[in-house]
Amino acid sequence: MSQSPFELRVFPVNESEYGIELFQRQKEPDRKRKKLKRLVRVWGTPLSLTLEPLVSTLRDSGYKPSSLKRSRKTPFALDEEAGVRLGLLFLAVKPLRKTTRIEHISNAVRNMGVEEAYYWFSRCTADESKRRSQKALRILQASE
Repeated sequence: MSQSPFELRVFPVNESEYGIELFQRQKEPDRKRKKLKRLVRVWGTPLSLTLEPLVSTLRDSGYKPSSLKRSRKTPFALDEEAGVRLGLLFLAVKPLRKTTRIEHISNAVRNMGVEEAYYWFSRCTADESKRRSQKALRILQASE
């Protein structure tokens, strides 16, 4: 059985709150083994305002919404499209604090076509241009 291309992990922030880390499996050059690369960590306001798409993605991936809790140790395995959409969403909203901007971006990512989501994900995770691409995505999708 092959491993899922994305993993979602829960980490404790303090005694009552938790955050989310999204990892992507990447093949190491000249090796058969794949390593995990952390794409993004999200907690606080950005996470609380994106819980609906997160829970929906977990449900679509075969998990119960109640399994998302602070004490969870086992990672959630996600297929490629689910990981790409969550990664894109979290990368776009992580630095934001304005709830209206986060909600607009969340809706925009949810309504993107598959090809558009993959395009933006590849741009927002490319080492040489990821910061500029993430900012461009926020500006284009915030509807302000």
